[in-house]
Amino acid sequence: MRLKHRYITGFDGIRTLAVLGVIFYHLFPNIIKGGYLGVPVFFVISGYLIVDILRQEYEEKQTIHLKDFYYRRMKRLYPALIALLIAASTYITLFQRQLLNNLRGVFFSSLLYINNYWQIEHRLSYFDRFHNENPFTHLWSLSVEGQNYLILPLILIVLYRLTKKRQWIAGFFLGGSVLSAIWMAVQYRPGMDPTAIYDGTFSRLFSIWLGAALAIVWPSNKFKETISLQAKKILDFSGLAALIFILLSFFFLGAQSSFLYYGGMFLISVLSTILVASVAHPGANLNRWLSNPVFDYIGKRSYGIYLYQFPIMIFYESAVKKITNHLWLHTIIELILILAVSECSYRFIEVPLRKFDYTQTKAKIRKWLQPPIFSMSKPWLIPVGVVCIIGLFGILTAPSNTKTAEQQAFEQQLLENKKKADATKSNSSNTIQNTSSADTLEGKYQLTTKQIETAKELSVTAIGDSVMLGSVEELKEVFPKIVVDADVGRQLYNGTEIIQKLIDQNLLADCVILALGTNGVYSEENFDQMMQLIGKKRQVYLVNTYVPTQRWQDDVNRFLAKKAKEYSNITLINWNQLAKKHEDWFETDNVHLKSDGQIGYTSLLAKSVLKG
Repeated sequence: MRLKHRYITGFDGIRTLAVLGVIFYHLFPNIIKGGYLGVPVFFVISGYLIVDILRQEYEEKQTIHLKDFYYRRMKRLYPALIALLIAASTYITLFQRQLLNNLRGVFFSSLLYINNYWQIEHRLSYFDRFHNENPFTHLWSLSVEGQNYLILPLILIVLYRLTKKRQWIAGFFLGGSVLSAIWMAVQYRPGMDPTAIYDGTFSRLFSIWLGAALAIVWPSNKFKETISLQAKKILDFSGLAALIFILLSFFFLGAQSSFLYYGGMFLISVLSTILVASVAHPGANLNRWLSNPVFDYIGKRSYGIYLYQFPIMIFYESAVKKITNHLWLHTIIELILILAVSECSYRFIEVPLRKFDYTQTKAKIRKWLQPPIFSMSKPWLIPVGVVCIIGLFGILTAPSNTKTAEQQAFEQQLLENKKKADATKSNSSNTIQNTSSADTLEGKYQLTTKQIETAKELSVTAIGDSVMLGSVEELKEVFPKIVVDADVGRQLYNGTEIIQKLIDQNLLADCVILALGTNGVYSEENFDQMMQLIGKKRQVYLVNTYVPTQRWQDDVNRFLAKKAKEYSNITLINWNQLAKKHEDWFETDNVHLKSDGQIGYTSLLAKSVLKG
């Protein structure tokens, strides 16, 4: 006999806020900069609910039926996940074949709930949306949850056999949470891509295990509905305060903040635990406050919404190309698509297959395949069959770790440019000589004779991403004494470490060009740290970004314009304004430059540096 568990409606309210935080983080990463923190909120709820169910089962039956538990989890989680993987694979096979590479690895690692480690192994950055155009990036969190669903019942069985004292069992999970948070702090390195820590199971364990610890000491089926007014006030105040701080963190705690990894995410998880505790108690008001038709609707569909939101964004924005044109209109369309697809998934996949009697599977399949195949009673059979065949074909035939000839040529060119950029750091190995005449340079880059002569003697340090890397020869042609430190996929959070190394090597000139922003958003903390290292005596030329295929372009440029006003030694170079007028300068990705674009880019930088 299956146990009956109390359904806590307020949890749908928490799920709604969490999933909206995640969605708007992806849509507006420089405004809802902490929306990714919806994930640890989800983790805490999951840890609480799963262990609460297992605890209740053990207390009533003196055992935990592992087979039944895993069966229920699979019925709940697999249908929508498989539907997503098949449908997205079909779309990729038909319309975005450049994403076929490693599709098979994504598919099977997701089904086995090891996708987080698959992504870490393949060095796929969670934070680099430009170079990591992966519609399945978000599935790392399902793997962390799935791994915990596997081990939590086993851990509870062992703990219950060792002790019946709730405080000891809760203490085990609490201690594991603290160790997990410490591990995250120990592993974190400022200035480095934190994906391995962000996606890792043990470094993210604390959120789920805090929920698990709460479930042991705060059992949902043992509360009194009537409590004292003082107790109600304490629960309401603590829960509401926790909720307010969590919502504020969605706006202010960016993913590149060092505080996040040195305890900030653990703090958010603690606040989420307090919120869950308050909502779970029937004597408090917060459960009622977070219960309404809108939250009920979104909360019940939050799993599907989370699953489908990221692939829809990737596919839609790839089709639109220039998302920054009519950004709000595109955002509304994306939200409508996410809700529509999630509703279809909930109605026709998740709920029916959750209730489906899998002991009758063979009989059901025979009935479906009985002629006539074309029947009004099963209109879905043919389209679903076609989608599955195309999706599975794409998955099974997808290449692994291969690149097109165009990709290989592009990467080879960038590799050669990287060697040339590195050569600028050593006078002895500076093999790129300026053999062009002054007249040639004047005509090519539209510079005056005086500017050419000034550039010959000027020491410049240029720090940038792959856009700058593509123009290293042109930069060297104008500025023979330039030091170029540029690389593919570079973001602002790399800046502090790079600048410190350049200072240590005595390579940071008094004239500094900064061109970062193509690959993601900026943060106040990272930018200010970088400027503190550069110092007030150096002149900084800050290049804004042109990346019309990514929605963060305008946010980044507004941020850079604001920072240029804050620092007296910063001059803003408006690359975006010039680039808009010369779309023929760009490769098919609308970001990297052809030869004419490299000349135009270098000309703009040179004119800005040599002005006056």
